[in-house]
Order: sequence, then structure tokens, then C-alpha cells
Amino acid sequence: MFVYIMSSKTRRLYVGVTNDLVRRVWEHRTGVVPGFTRKYGVKELVYYEQIDAPATAIGREKQVKDYARSKKLALIASLNPKWRDLAEHWYPDVLPADFSLRSK
Repeated sequence: MFVYIMSSKTRRLYVGVTNDLVRRVWEHRTGVVPGFTRKYGVKELVYYEQIDAPATAIGREKQVKDYARSKKLALIASLNPKWRDLAEHWYPDVLPADFSLRSK
């Protein structure tokens, strides 16, 4: 299991838990699931931790979600001080969406 934090370019954050981090990040990136991350362009993986027991992972997700924003930022900085997209090379064949073609 993984507890993870996704970010938008403007650093809007999303905290989640999953048993398949590669699949879940793909879902966020491609926007296949409607909701918060698609609405706000939350597509970059900036933090994750692996936890063996599902119940422990769910508890940790709730704990991180309850953190003040400053504490979430410090958690990200502890692993990823430059806020690099940790999954940037996971999907080499995926092109970023061209939003200039979106109808208005």
C-alpha cells in the first residue's frame, strides 16, 4: 500500500492511498476519474511512502490529510525539496494534454 501526495503546478495538494501507485498516478495524470484532481490539474507525484498493512496505510492517509498545510509542505520537502514530479519518467509514451484545443 502507498500513501501519496499529488500536486498541481500551483501546489494544490491531494493526499491519497492506493495499493497500485503506478495505476493511480496514471489515473490522476490522464484525468480518467472525475473529481478534485481532474478539476484542479493535480497531476504531479511529489511524495509517497510505502506501508505494508492496509489498515495502517489508511490510518496514515487520514493522519496526513489532517495535517496543516505547512506540515504537508514540510513532509514533501523532507523527501523532495525541489518538488520534482517523482513519476515524470514512468509514462514515456504519454503526451501532455493540449488544452489549447479545448472548446470554450
